[in-house]
Amino acid sequence: IASAKTAETFGIEPRVAMLSYSTGDSGFGADVDKVREATAIVREKMPTMKVEGPIQFDAAVDMATAQKKMPNSEVAGKATVFIFPDLNTGNNTYKAVQRHSGAVAIGPMLQGLNKAVNDLSRGALVDDIVSTITITAIQAQTL
Repeated sequence: IASAKTAETFGIEPRVAMLSYSTGDSGFGADVDKVREATAIVREKMPTMKVEGPIQFDAAVDMATAQKKMPNSEVAGKATVFIFPDLNTGNNTYKAVQRHSGAVAIGPMLQGLNKAVNDLSRGALVDDIVSTITITAIQAQTL
């Protein structure tokens, strides 16, 4: 919910993908159950939020894959907010995208605190530092 609100702060319509190794009802086990439960909580607390989970990354971002795996979803194929199932997955994916995609990666951002606070990796680049300062300043104005 906090990530969706952050997206709105930056003018992005939140379409939240609760990421997993399975999409919809295709997988079973504790990891998928955790994502299903988290998705149910979001839907209960924010019934108007566009959220889908569990959903694999390919189904979250690729319309052709989304049409095969979740054809009736408002999120599949057009997700704008990605919630990873754990810190390990999220941090490693963030760093992979940052270092190898050519995309601008901004974050990570800490959310849900009373004050604007963020963290930098020891491997942060100058652009990362500037982006983090900018994000923190924007967060401070909205708290």
